[in-house]
Amino acid sequence: MRILVTGGAGFIGSNYVRHVLSGSYDEFGDAELIVLDKLTYAGCKENLAPVADNPRLRFVPGDICDAELVGKLMAGVDLVVHFAAESHVDRSISGSAEFTMTNVVGTQTLLQAAYLSGVGKFVQVSTDEVYGSIDEGSWAEDHILEPNSPYSASKASGDLLALAFYRTHGLPVCVTRCSNNYGPYQFPEKVLPLFVTNLLDGHRVPLYGDGLNVRDWLHVDDHCRGVQLVASGGRPGEIYNIGGGTELTNKDLTKRLLAALGADWDMVEPVADRKGHDRRYSVDISKISTELGYQPSVPFADGLESTVEWFRRNRDWWEPLKQRAAITR
Repeated sequence: MRILVTGGAGFIGSNYVRHVLSGSYDEFGDAELIVLDKLTYAGCKENLAPVADNPRLRFVPGDICDAELVGKLMAGVDLVVHFAAESHVDRSISGSAEFTMTNVVGTQTLLQAAYLSGVGKFVQVSTDEVYGSIDEGSWAEDHILEPNSPYSASKASGDLLALAFYRTHGLPVCVTRCSNNYGPYQFPEKVLPLFVTNLLDGHRVPLYGDGLNVRDWLHVDDHCRGVQLVASGGRPGEIYNIGGGTELTNKDLTKRLLAALGADWDMVEPVADRKGHDRRYSVDISKISTELGYQPSVPFADGLESTVEWFRRNRDWWEPLKQRAAITR
């Protein structure tokens, strides 16, 4: 089997690649992987260092919008797992053009090449943010899409294109929508690694608004296992939510991080809320649980502890990234 993994040098994609090549997924035990990654500020080959010498891995630097390159790489591919995305909401608010290019045009480029090459399955990895905000209850997969940021709007557009390729061309597409990920190798612009690395450096952490926005937290290992279940057994044309089962306000998350790093509340810097800040996300995972047997397996307390320890021990990984991306707070 040959698998094309886009964005495989990023946080979630590299976790998936490492798991496949280390034998975590029996059904893909002998799979050959082609990793296509543009190596933007948030992607780095160091994320693949543990498996860099594996003969089943081929790394290709390149852009998913490059139709000629994508067409060549797609030949002989059995499965596409599409992680590549521009994903930082704040950056999409300040400038959305790259989000539209990567998340919409790039996805269309991949889908077209996959269709022309007769790929056996295409997994579009998306986000719960496409649903918008929900005050109570949880979203099922058939909930209306109401994205509120340029990032989530671009991801929703990619999802709709993927499903259209299934309905129009019969391309076997599945869409996954995950809640907030955390874990090792997460780029330090995202809230959890940003707060951890700031506190390790003795800097204050910025808390938006009243801190009562609610997110469901999903360990990256559980997310990738959910993606793998969909890649192996998901029904074409279907959407699968992948959640972690731990809902916390941003204020509660901050308290836990402060405790984990031995810091007090005076290390918190209240900042003005961002535009279009969704109040609460919550996904219903009944479908993937019933059909594919998914359940999150990493308790949040354990996952948080191990993640904090990973960043504590890997300053040589995150410090240059923060400097390169000019992340000071």
